[in-house]
Amino acid sequence: MDSYSKTGYLKDDFRLFHITDEEENSFSYHYHDFYKILIFIRGDVTYHIEGKSFDLKPYDIVLVNAGEIHKPVINSSSAYERVILYISPEFIDSCRDKADSLNQCFVQAQASRSNVLRIELFSQSRLYQVLQELEKSFEGGAFAAALYQKALFMEFLILLNRFSMDSYSGTYIENSRCNSKILPVLDYIAEHLAEDISIDQLASCFYMSRYYLMHLFKQETGYSVASYISTKRLLRARALIQNGMSVTDACYQCGFKNYSSFSRAYKKLFHTSARGERNQS
Repeated sequence: MDSYSKTGYLKDDFRLFHITDEEENSFSYHYHDFYKILIFIRGDVTYHIEGKSFDLKPYDIVLVNAGEIHKPVINSSSAYERVILYISPEFIDSCRDKADSLNQCFVQAQASRSNVLRIELFSQSRLYQVLQELEKSFEGGAFAAALYQKALFMEFLILLNRFSMDSYSGTYIENSRCNSKILPVLDYIAEHLAEDISIDQLASCFYMSRYYLMHLFKQETGYSVASYISTKRLLRARALIQNGMSVTDACYQCGFKNYSSFSRAYKKLFHTSARGERNQS
């Protein structure tokens, strides 16, 4: 069975990294339990997210929701440079007011079936200026540095969300490559996680042979049907537990029929017990 590791850990409200890989590197499929924003600077990179793939151009903004399985593929020996922001879901929630939420750009990305926002003249925009100021603020030492960082970060998120809602200046690009037979399968799985889902059932529902579905799913997403369903169920169960649901209720609401197998799978994926997670929430 395939396995997908959680990478990156976030103990703060947000973190920023400016990374350049001068040598060709390979990445495995992985996920995070926080939001991720990647600003692509240069390189020859195709970004794969949940069955979709995007050929990136300089200053494309990649928006990855918590729990989305993804990886970049480096297509040549060109240096791969990017700025990465990790954002705590709790921090985003704390910044919500009555009308607006700063996770709207991620919501819009899902609604648009695209994880990549392309902004007209990004390098000349106020958003780019704020990003540069934010990066410099992490060099530290100045008076009220943490407060200034937070103020800049809030401005960055507000501007990013405004661009995401303005179709004249910001556009969610269509995925470069995607098999149209797979996206409906992914949608179906997401909508029916609490129910029994079998490969035979999916094959029948989407008019494919069992073998063809398994082969196509692996080819287009990088993982098996069974592993994908299990990982998504566990990620949803974890979110429910962290939001206060009992471990037993989360187990059965996410499609697991046996608590013992749920408990073993949970510990294997997250390296902690489900009850331990509940006690920390």
